[in-house]
Amino acid sequence: MTERTPVRTASSVSLALVLAVTSVTLLAGLVVKAPCASGEWSAGIQYKHLCYSDLVPLFGTEHLDGGRLPYLDHCPPEAGQQCDEYPVLTMWFMRAAAWIGPGYAPFFFVNVALLAAAALITAALLYRMAGVRALYFALAPTLLIYGFMNWDLFAVALATAGTYFFFKRKDAAAGAMLGLGAAAKLFPGLLLIPFALTRLRAGRRREAGVLAAWTVGSWLFVNVPFALIAPHQWQTFFRFNTQRPVDWDSLWFVACHGLHASASCGLSTKMVNVVSLVTFGVGAYLLWVIRSVRQPDFPAWTFAFPLLVTFLLANKVYSPQYGLWLLPWFALALPNPWLFGLFELTDVAVFLTRFTWFGRLAADQGDPAFAGYHGAPLGLFEFAVLLRALVLVACLVAWALGERGRHGIPVRASPGEPQLLGAAT
Repeated sequence: MTERTPVRTASSVSLALVLAVTSVTLLAGLVVKAPCASGEWSAGIQYKHLCYSDLVPLFGTEHLDGGRLPYLDHCPPEAGQQCDEYPVLTMWFMRAAAWIGPGYAPFFFVNVALLAAAALITAALLYRMAGVRALYFALAPTLLIYGFMNWDLFAVALATAGTYFFFKRKDAAAGAMLGLGAAAKLFPGLLLIPFALTRLRAGRRREAGVLAAWTVGSWLFVNVPFALIAPHQWQTFFRFNTQRPVDWDSLWFVACHGLHASASCGLSTKMVNVVSLVTFGVGAYLLWVIRSVRQPDFPAWTFAFPLLVTFLLANKVYSPQYGLWLLPWFALALPNPWLFGLFELTDVAVFLTRFTWFGRLAADQGDPAFAGYHGAPLGLFEFAVLLRALVLVACLVAWALGERGRHGIPVRASPGEPQLLGAAT
């Protein structure tokens, strides 16, 4: 079977315009977050002004202000399990930012600069792959409100670089980027599945092996030294996420809180982990089978989109910024403006109801900073989460049932080097 790859098409939109639009979106995001940069939140501005960002408090909770080396230096006793709770590359990304900008505000702005660079790299690579459809990323409200919420843009850039090299059939480089991405945030590692399947379906077993070996090898290269030198600290990320309870933004919370008056339907955290994993695996497999039956030769790499969506829907945690993971894949695998628009609308609705409800919750708990504050009720927040989930299910249906050439980017069989969809390379 021949491998199907993106076809280059002409575009009237230039790379400069895509980067300019991305920059404007990021600048607007900075304007939203800047009121919180100082770390002085005693007046409750993080929810009243909707400027909450992990880039501020984690400078303190990760104990980066004293030159502590992640994993290698012990966490202070008061840190609990919050210290070193992120994967290796993200922790050292934070460590480097704190060296450059010590202090809450400097740390925030250094991270903003680095994450903005990651976003611009992502936009440029998307333009090379998908031309004008890079605007799905550049114009997304999700990028505006969540780009500087956490460090996910770093992993998104690595995942996008891995995708770009995959399309260029540079499998060692693609695997290296995916492995590094997984060392920053685990989700880029999931892309190995559709990419390796693409190579295998094309009869390219050696290339699939190279891709897998470089993905695993680069992840091990980053992680093994810390696992050997400081095994307990290195395992913190895995312990934290294994023991982590059901999160507010997940379908687990909406369903269980509504039907069982608990966040986990009365199940233990261990059982929630098992059910989530099984649901993810079964759901992804069924989507693959349905699409394969309807279109046996569909481009296997597009399976990355439903794989990520199914993970988000099944997982017990859907942190606000996780929507950033999907933006490149709307451009590449499901450039449907209606579904994309609905996803963006519901993602913004979750943002607004989530953080205003947190303010309302603080008021109900007697926090004087929120006295008289009236945010969204919990039910409205849960309704927004449910609407977003329904939109993502609709995206899965569109991908699984889509006919040849519908929704996805144009493809053609090509025995040689793949041609990308953007402007001339």
